[in-house]
Amino acid sequence: MNAAASSPAPPESVVATRYWHELADGRIQCDLCPRACKLKEGKRGLCFVRARDENQIVLTTYGRASGFCVDPIEKKPLNHFLPGTAVLSFGTAGCNLACRFCQNWDISKSREYDTLADSAWPEQIAARAVDLGCRSVAFTYNDPVIFHEYAVDVSRSCRAADVKTVAVTAGYVMPEPRAEFYQHIDAANVDLKGFTEDFYRRTCLGRLEPVLETLEYLYHETGVWLEITTLLIPGMNDSSGELDQLTAWVADRLAPDVPLHFTAFHPDFKLLDRRPTPPETLVRARRIGIENGLRFVYTGNVHDLAGQSTFCHGCGRLVIERDWYQLGRWGLDDDGRCLECGEPCPGVFDAAGPGSWGRRRELVRFTPGRSQQTGPITNAP
Repeated sequence: MNAAASSPAPPESVVATRYWHELADGRIQCDLCPRACKLKEGKRGLCFVRARDENQIVLTTYGRASGFCVDPIEKKPLNHFLPGTAVLSFGTAGCNLACRFCQNWDISKSREYDTLADSAWPEQIAARAVDLGCRSVAFTYNDPVIFHEYAVDVSRSCRAADVKTVAVTAGYVMPEPRAEFYQHIDAANVDLKGFTEDFYRRTCLGRLEPVLETLEYLYHETGVWLEITTLLIPGMNDSSGELDQLTAWVADRLAPDVPLHFTAFHPDFKLLDRRPTPPETLVRARRIGIENGLRFVYTGNVHDLAGQSTFCHGCGRLVIERDWYQLGRWGLDDDGRCLECGEPCPGVFDAAGPGSWGRRRELVRFTPGRSQQTGPITNAP
């Protein structure tokens, strides 16, 4: 699916990319994600931000963001990665899926450059994260797969500043760019939208298999801390049979220690005819996951102290208490082991203990322009 731009991209935001090849019929195929958009001159892929320009594929949103915000890391959601700390979050525009239920549709489905109201270059973002006391920077709100070059450069700058990077993603990406991208990422939450090809095809205009491949790649071939989220939509992906298959797959093909979040749907975008997810559906999903051997299954978008807290899988003790995004009781030692029985809790924990950011959410603005960065550092050695 191709689309013409509604307005031209600012010249400084257009950078060359390398995941594409020419076709015999004169079109150019984008090789970043399984959608494989085939473009004529001047056309854009379904993602909106990658386009054919002068016989190559370019990214048109480098250095441009839909907004920056300091969030609790638990909001990504990541429950086992630097708990209690602040994360500088941002996204761009567009998406390479077309989920009918998208809850960030004003960003992910935007076709206007006015959505990209802020401007920040990689070194600026890393420096601002340090100034704000953020332990990490998250690519979120829309999928970082589609702004690959920008995200990689931000990650390089963050790593140089001792700031972690987090990808909140649908995992819909081809193997070669996936390998490059995750060399620079410290943690990922992958949105596993359902567990049938039919759901992906009808509701997301995508395919399930590439997402499962990404999950296996991340767990078995990288050091990226991995958590998974599934938004449960009544009558569409919440049957006990599908949840049994999904959780059994995670336990068998990944590991029992991979945290899995089941979150509640609310009507949005093109899926306004479904009711919100009842809390009992999340409780049922969590129970099925635990019965299939998963040790850390969480509920989200509802108030559920037990379903949002972490319990030691050795002795059952409460080791991380959560009330929404606010941490309470902390039962881990400096090495991330249960204070009661010594069993290690899988994750990335700070020896200094949990952070104290809490539930706060603060908007951040950057000064437009390249005041701290001379230009893109894409594909720098």
